Formats: sequence, C-alpha cells, structure tokens
Amino acid sequence: MKIKGVIFDVDGVLLDTMPVWTSAGARYLESLGIEAEAHLGDKLFTMTVDMGAVYLKEKYKMSQSLDEIIRGINGVVEDYYYYHADFKPGARKLLKSLSDAEIPMTIASSTGRKYIAAAMERLDAMHCFKEILSCVEMKTSKSEPEIFYEAMRIMGTKPCETWLFEDGLYSVKTAAAAGINTVGVFDAVSAGDQKELAATADIYVTSLEDFQLI
Repeated sequence: MKIKGVIFDVDGVLLDTMPVWTSAGARYLESLGIEAEAHLGDKLFTMTVDMGAVYLKEKYKMSQSLDEIIRGINGVVEDYYYYHADFKPGARKLLKSLSDAEIPMTIASSTGRKYIAAAMERLDAMHCFKEILSCVEMKTSKSEPEIFYEAMRIMGTKPCETWLFEDGLYSVKTAAAAGINTVGVFDAVSAGDQKELAATADIYVTSLEDFQLI
C-alpha cells in the first residue's frame, strides 16, 4: 500500500475522549447538585453545545443563563483534554512508527484546536503532526471534504497516497468520495455504525493495536 501522508481524527481514534462528550452535560449538572436523567448523554450527543444548553435550561428549569451553561459544559470538556485525556491502545506506537518512517501526519477533527493541542502537548505528541485542523476554526464539517483537502495541501499528498483514520461513518464516506484511502476504527460510542463502517472503509480495525501498515 502506497502511503505518503496520514490524516487522523482524534476523538475515538487517537484519544479516548468520546465518553466526555456524552457525559459533559451530566457532569456539569452534577457539579451544581442536579441529578441528570438517564441517557442524557445520548440526547445531548446529537446536539451542538448551544442546543444542549437550551435543552438543559428548559428541562431542568435552571436559573443560569445560556452563556453560563455553555461555559460550564465547555469547562468540563476542557478540563478533560487538559488533564485527563489519554491515547487509545496502539495509538502512540502507530504515531511513532509513522514518525520514524518520516510520513507526514495531520489532524482533522470536529473538536476545537486548543483542546486537541493541549492534550497532545501533555502527551508529548505535538511533534508528530504538521498541523491540527479543526472544523470549528475552518467553519466546516467532515460531511464536506474541505478539511481533508487542506490536510493534503499541507502534507503535499494526493488522495490516492493519503490515508484517513476515522471512527465516524459519515466522515469515512466523505473521504472515500474524495478518493482518499480510509481506515475505519471501532469506538464504543459509535458501535451502532460498525457494520456499515467496516463495509465502507478500505480497512477496518477494532483497535489500532491490530493495525500494521509499515
């Protein structure tokens, strides 16, 4: 397999951070002494932070302003990235293997750049990446290929020689349509999509520990 550049998603692929996104609302409520409903995370996971704040304020009749709620939820997430987020099994070894082979890598994530950079700095992995690209800063989503095109521009690679590691089915579909090779990576939060993800991606692994490319 010809590989000249790699694009990584972060949440659910390199870092075990998906749980904080599903639990941030409940953790924030808990900090205020409010008991969250069962399966709150499943409801909020489909919403933006702004939408989730509206839901919490109305559902729990909170006195806090929407801005305060948003800051509270973001604070939970920020704390996790800055102090707790860790690599998923096999991630550090794969990054070292690619670095040793001098294969350029970029990150393309829906999460804000400052969160990812904080985690990667703490984990001593920032040097692995030519750039961290965020849909937040680029004002796009991975339903569109722009963030992948920018990653390839930075690495100087063509789609046919670029590989994307991703746990999100919609993102894999976007990359595949752009001619980028894809590795589907299992994450428990998106377990319901795994059958289709395995069928869509060029390679599917349940863990990065199972992946050997070079």
